[in-house]
Amino acid sequence: MEPKRLYLVDGSTYIFRAFFAIRSLSSPEGLPTNAVYGFTAMLLKLVREEKPDALAVVFDKSGRSFRNDLYAPYKAHRPAPPPDLVPQFPLVRDVTRAFNIPALEMEGYEADDIIATLATRARREGIETVIVSSDKDLMQLVGPGVRMLDTMKDVIYDEAGVLEKMGVRPEQIVDFLALLGDSVDNIPGVPGIGKKTAADLLGSYESLDGIYAHIEAMKGKRRENLETFREQAYLAQKLATVACDVPIDIAMDALTVQEPDKAALTELFSRLGFKTWHREFHDAEALDTGPRLAREGYSLVSTEAELRALAETLSKARLVAFDTETTGLDPRRSELVGLSFATDTRHAWYVPIRHQLMDASAVQLTPEAALAALDPILADPARPKAAHNAKFDIQVLRRAGVTVRGLAFDTMLASYLLDPGRYAHSLDNIALDRLNHKTVKFSDVAGSGKDQVTFDRVPLATARDYACEDAQVVMALEELFVPELEAAGLRGLLDELELPLAQVLADMEDTGVRIDSDRLHALSEELGERAQALETEAHALAGESFSLGSPKQIGHILFEVLGLPASKKTKTGWSTDSSVLEELAPVHPLPRLILDWRQATKLKSTYTDVLPTLVNPDTGRIHTSYNQAVAATGRLSSTDPNLQNIPVRTEDGQRIREAFVAAPGRVLLSADYSQIELRVLAHMAGETAMQRAFQDGADIHARTAHELFGTPEAEVTREQRSVAKTINFGILYGMSAFRLAREQNLSRTEAQAIIDRYFSRYPRIQRWKDQTLEAAQRDGQVSTMLGRIRRIPDITSKNVMARRGAERVAINTPIQGTAADIIKLAMVKLHRELPKASPDALMVLQVHDELVFEVPEAEAPKLADFVTRVMGGVVDLDVPLVVNAAWGTSWLEAH
Repeated sequence: MEPKRLYLVDGSTYIFRAFFAIRSLSSPEGLPTNAVYGFTAMLLKLVREEKPDALAVVFDKSGRSFRNDLYAPYKAHRPAPPPDLVPQFPLVRDVTRAFNIPALEMEGYEADDIIATLATRARREGIETVIVSSDKDLMQLVGPGVRMLDTMKDVIYDEAGVLEKMGVRPEQIVDFLALLGDSVDNIPGVPGIGKKTAADLLGSYESLDGIYAHIEAMKGKRRENLETFREQAYLAQKLATVACDVPIDIAMDALTVQEPDKAALTELFSRLGFKTWHREFHDAEALDTGPRLAREGYSLVSTEAELRALAETLSKARLVAFDTETTGLDPRRSELVGLSFATDTRHAWYVPIRHQLMDASAVQLTPEAALAALDPILADPARPKAAHNAKFDIQVLRRAGVTVRGLAFDTMLASYLLDPGRYAHSLDNIALDRLNHKTVKFSDVAGSGKDQVTFDRVPLATARDYACEDAQVVMALEELFVPELEAAGLRGLLDELELPLAQVLADMEDTGVRIDSDRLHALSEELGERAQALETEAHALAGESFSLGSPKQIGHILFEVLGLPASKKTKTGWSTDSSVLEELAPVHPLPRLILDWRQATKLKSTYTDVLPTLVNPDTGRIHTSYNQAVAATGRLSSTDPNLQNIPVRTEDGQRIREAFVAAPGRVLLSADYSQIELRVLAHMAGETAMQRAFQDGADIHARTAHELFGTPEAEVTREQRSVAKTINFGILYGMSAFRLAREQNLSRTEAQAIIDRYFSRYPRIQRWKDQTLEAAQRDGQVSTMLGRIRRIPDITSKNVMARRGAERVAINTPIQGTAADIIKLAMVKLHRELPKASPDALMVLQVHDELVFEVPEAEAPKLADFVTRVMGGVVDLDVPLVVNAAWGTSWLEAH
């Protein structure tokens, strides 16, 4: 039986994309696995979401192809694959075959040619084909019965989609590529012809033949280049054309999707260290038959009598797990739809209060009645409660008029403390990984994409099972995590720091901060005008128009048109990241213009355009969301907006901060730890020379320069202080002599001599580094002063690059993690003590080592003293914790 829908996966493209998209991963034996992991995730997502009838993964065969016979230098300049990628090529094929998916490749042909052949054959046989790739070369195949899916961007291209993206129709793609050429594959094109020009020419003359038939109508340099490189263009056309007649011997029905070889996958995933997938396929049959936690104990609470009985049960429980169901993910704009509760792993209840009842026989309690009965339990600090990501539930219930007290456990935070390097701490992921329990996904009950409904439209019986399961899983995880936390010495960190901090962050997020939207609109307009002017100037310097947002076009201009010193080349073209442009800036003015353009457009698109749209219409403030379980070091991060990335030292960044303002009669008070990481380093290393500098209140970088160069502190030059500052902070991040030399314009010999001198003047820092690495290798983890742990599996890796990266993490984490713990302690203490000092003072922002408060203007001096005293005294170190405080009507003025 022939399939109805065939999916052809461009395997080679996805291997490379996965390799560069995912941070370093390795197997227990030290074999790099990041590309295999990303490829496997893509394959699983494709199979589960697209549900193809037939599927094949197509790979490039190493060696020459027929295109080398047409043009010997074809792909001659393509760099060798990264060393860590090479051993993953056979592993990707092993994964593909273990899924019982054909892995196709053929001597003398590229993956594109096999895909083209199979797609052409499928089209003739009336089989719908989807090409899974991001390779523009394959867009020439799109047409009736053939589409292209880019799973990374979740975009599908039909004929109209190709035209919109590329500016030409699918049948014009080959001629489009013939004009452009491809520097990565070393395909010649026509110099001076960019994407826009190529699209315009094909729009006017339809084809390459049409362009040359009308060459007389053209003028200037364009005509000259077209005439000079005519033969080159037609050669590029041949090279870009995919072969549709590859002699590959495979029938269409042989591509029909089969059940995976679960035994082979289990063995493979175990060897690669893919624990979640190993568990899933190891016991796949059990997972398919139903969840590990039974649903027989789920109850719907719809009447007053049932509600009273539930309240009575909850009041007697050792621990109450609870969860909220809402109409959305913004706790300040979503409505509470229902609440679920569990008291053990066998019994759970769902209380619906705002469902749109589709069934005439269905009933639910009113919000007022339900919350009146449940409030005494949720608000009682003496009744312990557990949740997953309680911060969200606290905010939702507060908006509904209920104040949650007595939070005793949060499974998200517990998972984060036990394994901070874990890729995700969602309830679904943790349940599968730790309980071997496959949960019902939100998309299973509410749909997905354009068909997704809000939870209030989910039928009550379906909603009951989904909501009760969440509370039930929280109870099961609490039973699992408590002994693990205690064994790891982490229970105190959860109880005394992370759980109280969740309440602090909930309050800060609800408070929000005012912004001056008019100021941001004006700055946005200015940044737009500046970017336009920079673009015009850049085109003039280049001698032609090009897209400043296209790394490929920038690479062409810098290295091929202007002939600047070439940087490294990647699979997609020349590298034009900021480090490359900074190195080129002294050579030519264009790289600096591009950097300035990037900065202007990034600030405009990320902040000045976006911040005003984030203002809540009910509060008139923006409410950032703090992520408590993301950064492996323990640091907080924020989203919507990301406040951590607003530049501090640039004028534009300062003007953005100027738009964060206090309410009338109030000021923003900023309190910032001074050089906290270096102070923590001096304390943890026991380095007396550095401790003495901090105790003396000296400029630590000038003191270090004095130690390095022998210059009296008062006579230290700016250059010497800069070197000292670079190495002081660089030590925390594993700075090498190479990097110090590059950043300070020194020779490698000079840089190494400075580093050696640094450790001779501060010998206990070197000793602390050595001891920390020894402990990491012995224990497989490092810890902060407060006992926060971070596992470092690659610390004994046989892969040199992975091991060096792990060593940098091992040195940095105790310092950065301790600094993070200190500011969290300060937040918890200030949240408790600040209302006593001033009931009208509000903590509104946390960014890196800084806390920002909104306070009455008249109380600012008193509160500045109070805040600095509390922050400086939260831990005892061998050096003083110095806090700099200032205030003003804006965030900028408070510095």
